[in-house]
Amino acid sequence: MTLLVAINGWDVSPWMDRFRRFLPEKRIVAAGEDFDPAEIHYVASWKHTPRSLASLPNLRAILSLGAGVDHLIGDPELPSVPIVRVVDQNLTERMSEYVVMHCLIHLRRQKQYDAQQREGRWYDERDQPAARELRVGMLGLGILGGDAVRKLKVMGFDVAGWSRSPKAIEGIRTYAGEGELDAFLGRTDILVCLLPLTPATRGILNRRLFAKLARDGRLGGPAIINAGRGGLQVEEDIIACLDDGTLKAATLDVFATEPLPASSPLWTHPGVTITPHNAAASDPDAIAASVAAQIRRHEAGEPWRNIVDPVVGY
Repeated sequence: MTLLVAINGWDVSPWMDRFRRFLPEKRIVAAGEDFDPAEIHYVASWKHTPRSLASLPNLRAILSLGAGVDHLIGDPELPSVPIVRVVDQNLTERMSEYVVMHCLIHLRRQKQYDAQQREGRWYDERDQPAARELRVGMLGLGILGGDAVRKLKVMGFDVAGWSRSPKAIEGIRTYAGEGELDAFLGRTDILVCLLPLTPATRGILNRRLFAKLARDGRLGGPAIINAGRGGLQVEEDIIACLDDGTLKAATLDVFATEPLPASSPLWTHPGVTITPHNAAASDPDAIAASVAAQIRRHEAGEPWRNIVDPVVGY
């Protein structure tokens, strides 16, 4: 049985070395090499060329090399086999660190103090809200979102979450489906988005959604944090809503075009905090080891873990 490594945008050589190390009993081939399509049973993919997997008659599974799977779902001729996502505990923990840190930055108004420091201006504001007075809403309750809401709860925030299908998380109020989205938004001061990118979620962070966020919160207006995918946000709407007061602040780790062009007004907008898509970095060795373990469990007769529903993206 052979593993096909189908990668675009990354150097394939280190990945070939990793898989040969973690799966020494398998033949490892790279997309573009000569091989018999019938011998391929598994594909490890990152942005594989669309339609390139359609001619693999014995394919058993496609394993994503990233936490997201939108690069797979966009393939119009994706084979009808299980899509398996990587779950990396380190990545999960790093994402929760990022979310908690930026919620605290908004809570404690750190950008205001940074500006005061640059100006050499002392202003000690005593009327600061406590975490329990700030309502954080998590869009997306997959593995990343679920871990982040639990840690926000530990910090004392008033936390709720929304997902397309019902999810139960102990101690967290959850909303589900289109019918409960408005109620979720209406109780949210800081909106965190960790949704997968699918046709249904593309552009979901737009003016119409922002206008439904709570207007009576202690921050003086709602803030958003997007560490999911750049395609989830309408950047023109973010800027316009910051300018007219619909939004108070935005923390963005992902963008429609990356690297973010130097000409983007997001760079210099006073209401925007930018990070360079580094909210949660994956450990390549951990990912390769996870893929190898999945394949071995499957061949031992165990079911695939972390299979993705291609409609909802997790």
